[in-house]
Amino acid sequence: MITVLGWILFGLVVGALAKLVMPGHDPGGIIVTMILGIVGAVVGGFIGRSLGMYQGGQAAGFWMSLLGAIVVLGVYRLFAGRHRHA
Repeated sequence: MITVLGWILFGLVVGALAKLVMPGHDPGGIIVTMILGIVGAVVGGFIGRSLGMYQGGQAAGFWMSLLGAIVVLGVYRLFAGRHRHA
C-alpha cells in the first residue's frame, strides 16, 4: 500500500515538473495533467527498470519518470488538441 501511495505522490511531483518543462494549455486542466504525470512516471519507471537501466530508488528512475511524464503529456496534447478541433 505504501508503494502505491508513494508512486502516486511521486507521479504528482513529476507531473508538475513535466508541466513546467512543457508550458501551455492542457485540454483537461490541472487534474488531468497530474493524472498523466502519475501514468508517465509509472510507465517511464517501469520501462527503465525493465531495460535494466537502473534499480528502484536510483536517481535515474526520477529522470526516466520525468521523461515518461513529458512523453505522455505531449501525446495527450497532440490527440486531445486534434479531437477538440475536429
